[in-house]
Amino acid sequence: MTDNQENTDAEDASPSGSPTLQLRPPCDRLPCHKSSVCSRSYFVVVMVFFHVYIINVIALLFYVHYSSGQEDASSSSDAPSGGGQPQRSEARRPSPSKPDFVRDVSLTRIEGIRVGHVQKVSLVPGRVHEMKTLSLKPLLFEIPGFLSEDECRVVMQLAQLKGLMESQLMVQEGQEELAKELDLSPEEIFNLLDINQDGQLQLHEVHVSFEISYAVFPARFLLERGVKRSQLVRNSRHTWLYQGKGAHQVLQEIKERVTRLTRLPASLVDLSEPLQVVRYEEGGHYHAHHDSGPVYPETACTHTRLAANTSTPFETSCRYITVLFYLNSVDGGGETAFPVADNRTYDEVSLIQNDVDLMDTRRNCDKSNLRVKPTKGMAVFWYNYLSDGRGWVGEQDEYALHGGCVVTRGTKWVANKWINVDPDYQRQARYQQLVSQLPEWWCPRPAAPTSIPNWCCLDVLL
Repeated sequence: MTDNQENTDAEDASPSGSPTLQLRPPCDRLPCHKSSVCSRSYFVVVMVFFHVYIINVIALLFYVHYSSGQEDASSSSDAPSGGGQPQRSEARRPSPSKPDFVRDVSLTRIEGIRVGHVQKVSLVPGRVHEMKTLSLKPLLFEIPGFLSEDECRVVMQLAQLKGLMESQLMVQEGQEELAKELDLSPEEIFNLLDINQDGQLQLHEVHVSFEISYAVFPARFLLERGVKRSQLVRNSRHTWLYQGKGAHQVLQEIKERVTRLTRLPASLVDLSEPLQVVRYEEGGHYHAHHDSGPVYPETACTHTRLAANTSTPFETSCRYITVLFYLNSVDGGGETAFPVADNRTYDEVSLIQNDVDLMDTRRNCDKSNLRVKPTKGMAVFWYNYLSDGRGWVGEQDEYALHGGCVVTRGTKWVANKWINVDPDYQRQARYQQLVSQLPEWWCPRPAAPTSIPNWCCLDVLL
């Protein structure tokens, strides 16, 4: 045995003589990185969450499938079998509501720009009219020469041929003692309330007589008992001229001209009120008023009553636009007054101050902010409602308060063309749909007491 072998054997032997495990030098150790351990832990966590997600999705699908099966079984059990009666659960289902109409019409509203602004408008072939802004509150315009002299003459002659009736007269608010002094008999009271004179008294006739701020009295009761015309809210005579198919050519042309002026759909103008012609004699006047009333949920528009809820207790005239024509030049007085035009604010209390009643056009017409002098052939028109900001009718424009000043000398002839639009778009659309489905010969009885005759039947009256 050599010396090297002896040394090796000596190193491999422990002091006790037992064999020992030989260790690798430090440089030969296997590398161990902490990042590999973290990667494996992250992978395990991700897989756990993924499996939980898959299990939840499967559970949700089973739940939806099970719920649908239960609903189908319930529906089949509620359905009537054979010719049997429906089950009670079927009777509780709400009836289908009225169809909603998609708003596909936007009402054009002319811009006033500023007071005194003049814009050109084309109303008749070969001629351009000037339209001047008179106020912004209300939005009021003036168009000189809207009607020719011949057209004014024809309208007045047709009105005389048709025959003018006393305008519905109203006692001023605060003069209720006049009603007590009249000492009406029961028969007279009945005829007083029976505004449409059909021999029957309906509930809405009582509403009209007592719910509005004026007491309504036909002229035959007031004038026969010595009530002075100066005590009345309105003192005039009027009639209605049909403008539809078969009417006088001048009347049809005026309606078409109004359609071009207002830039509204022809269907709205066609379904609006006929042309009203009014004559004021010397002393004639009309106290300040609004052509339209505010529309509340319990109020229906007169012209769309056919499509309104039958339980609606009250109704009002919904006149979106008023077009007023002067058929002659008045010798004295007779201006159209706008007491609060372009006021900074509107307050009903401020209409009466220091014993000055701005509503009284007999005494205080000169106190109005704006007065339009009657000139033959001229037209003025204004909006009685504001815009709702979406192309339809909004709230009532209280600044549209206006009245007819007393005629101090001569006679005053005017004509009114009102464009009726219901602020409730759905109701207006239903009304137009109903009218379009009616036969041409159909002439409905007026749905409420009103001084306006049956519009669709006026062609047989003239």
